[in-house]
Amino acid sequence: MIKHFLNLEWKQYFRSSYWQKNIAINILMVFFALYFVAMFLSLGFGLLFVMKKMYPDQDPFVVVNGFLFFWIIGDLMMRFFLQKLPVMSVKPLLILPIKRSTVVNYVLGKSAVSFFNFLPLFAIIPFSVMLIRDGYASAMVLTWMFTMIIFVLIINFLNFIIEAFSSEKELSFLPIIAVVGILFGLNYFGVLPMTTLIGEATIGIANNPIFILVPIAILILCYAFNFKILRSKLFLDSSLKSKVIEVNAADLSWTKRFGDIAPFMQLDLKLIWRNKRTKSMTFLLLIGLLYGLFFYPQPMYREMTFMSAFIGIFSTGFFLINFGQFIPAWDSAYYKLLMSQNIKYEQYLRSKFILMVISVVLLFVLGIPYVYFGYKILIAHFAAAIYNIGVNTHVILWGGSFNRKKIELDKKAAFNYQGTGAVQWLIGIPLMLVPMGLFWLVNWLAGFGAAIALLIVLGIIGIVFHKMLMKGITQKYLDSKYKMIDAFSQDN
Repeated sequence: MIKHFLNLEWKQYFRSSYWQKNIAINILMVFFALYFVAMFLSLGFGLLFVMKKMYPDQDPFVVVNGFLFFWIIGDLMMRFFLQKLPVMSVKPLLILPIKRSTVVNYVLGKSAVSFFNFLPLFAIIPFSVMLIRDGYASAMVLTWMFTMIIFVLIINFLNFIIEAFSSEKELSFLPIIAVVGILFGLNYFGVLPMTTLIGEATIGIANNPIFILVPIAILILCYAFNFKILRSKLFLDSSLKSKVIEVNAADLSWTKRFGDIAPFMQLDLKLIWRNKRTKSMTFLLLIGLLYGLFFYPQPMYREMTFMSAFIGIFSTGFFLINFGQFIPAWDSAYYKLLMSQNIKYEQYLRSKFILMVISVVLLFVLGIPYVYFGYKILIAHFAAAIYNIGVNTHVILWGGSFNRKKIELDKKAAFNYQGTGAVQWLIGIPLMLVPMGLFWLVNWLAGFGAAIALLIVLGIIGIVFHKMLMKGITQKYLDSKYKMIDAFSQDN
């Protein structure tokens, strides 16, 4: 049965409409993987010598085990933000004579062979080899190595348990940060010495192999708990259960002043406020608004005037970037229905353009207090806002015509890469790097005033030629209409 599952997933991937577009990203990810493998191998072979040099009066094996606590919480946080439970299209299988337990075991087993689980082995195994070469008892080192492998798997399944309980909440990353922060604080202030407890426990297992049954039991419990969670959700009608909620009707009558695009604006505003991913994204606007506080309080960055253009574009264009880069994938769930209606595509796109312009103006106004750090910063933010309205809105709408991945709106927004493809990576070049590079070059050649004038002029040119640009962008969407319909009908 496992062979059949693998065969189905292989066919699903290569028969989809987006697999060719993923080749470039996959090649890039392979290079990143090889880089990290090389780094971990270097760490594994060199760690013993580093520990001897840094702690000449201590046993390096004991010192390394003393750092296990920091590795565990660091690995857990990294997995929470980057690792997702492997999925497969199970609904078609639920009407077949296949046990649900077989499907769940396959998914959990697939997670055990994740790159996140293999990567630590490139440090653990070489370090174990170096310990044996240095004279440590082979039995002790091998027991320690197997214990570390069990720890890796425990972290793997523990991450999915935490994800299952936090995924239903807005800003779901806050609980894991709070838990890790509390544990780190308790250890730092000596209230609960986690480094000592975990270090001594690991050494105790290495010296007494019978105690390895304890982490094995923990691993089995974590696996069983994950099995129970997934199996309880694996029903054909699980997504059909009704949920009674209180309806909060917002007054959107103000959108009527925008004429024929008002229905589309109301549709977008309701989509943003009623769905988990888009709602979480609006809460993250605070990060974009306060982005400058990471740089402006430091005199070093205030002297780097070209940075104010980058911060201004990112701060005033935070909603533009995060919302615009997934147009029209936000509507992928009902895109086929939308395209079957007698509507003008230009009105559909113009409503999104107006929303992005409103967000830029609002974020600029809310960012006016940055004048406290100098009037040049406020001027740079104003120029960046004009550039965002005149140039970046059109750039991001044009880039949206290449989107081919649908988005599930009921998923959390933080560190959610669903719908992300090569387009979202490449669009950052004209959005951020080009204006920042132009600003730096003109500021270096002709001064701050000329660089500000360049951004404003480019923005005004985009505003003046808005209708012409929108006409070309609309035609690009119409040319890609049926490709999008086909792509949004498939699972990512």
